[in-house]
Amino acid sequence: MSNDQQSFTLDNCKIPFSPGQTIMDAALAAAKYIPHLCHFPGISPQGNCKLCTVKIGTRQVAACTTLAEPDSVVESETQELNDARRALTQMLFIEGNHICPSCEKTGNCSLQAMAYHLGMEDNHFPQFFPQREVDASHPQIWLDRDRCILCSLCVRASQEVDGKHVFAIAGRGLDTQLIVNSSSGKLAESDLTPEDLAARICPVGAILLKEVGYQTPIGQRIFDQHKIDEIGLEQVILAHNTTASRDE
Repeated sequence: MSNDQQSFTLDNCKIPFSPGQTIMDAALAAAKYIPHLCHFPGISPQGNCKLCTVKIGTRQVAACTTLAEPDSVVESETQELNDARRALTQMLFIEGNHICPSCEKTGNCSLQAMAYHLGMEDNHFPQFFPQREVDASHPQIWLDRDRCILCSLCVRASQEVDGKHVFAIAGRGLDTQLIVNSSSGKLAESDLTPEDLAARICPVGAILLKEVGYQTPIGQRIFDQHKIDEIGLEQVILAHNTTASRDE
């Protein structure tokens, strides 16, 4: 541990951190996994999905937005927290139309992999079956809002990396949805391209490239060969999506 680093305890493991580093980033740097869906290295955190909720004493906080504190004791892998994460994942499934066998993203989907990781055996709650607008106007990119989990990764990627501000989140409650910042509200009128990070970062099947579906056979997909708790897997997913965009 360098002189400018301090440490906290995560599930009985000492985790070094630098000033200004979040619990999530320090944990990942130390190869300790905390479940998450809306976090991506290098993109500002927002704490949308709440799967990374950890416990510090009597407080429950989002690991991706909470700064690490010296000598703090953080709990993540507890029955209580994993039960809550499983319930949240079940809610994400029933709130959208996540029908894995019919989705091109199956095997490459972080939500699906999270369900396996948490031992989710059923949806538990009644299905919502939303009917949100599908945008197929773009010649190369498909937007299916019924699968969107409102993680805002595409929003932040477009703003912070691509510099285009293509997407935004609008509405409240059940009416909250992903919108396109164009004059018509359609992807075709935006400057989104397959090379943009915003087009490749979606953890589910909400944003997909056209004409590249089912190129990787079932059994050879990312989560057929990896578990979601592998550190650095975000880069594996991004590399896969980058290759798909180049092959298009």
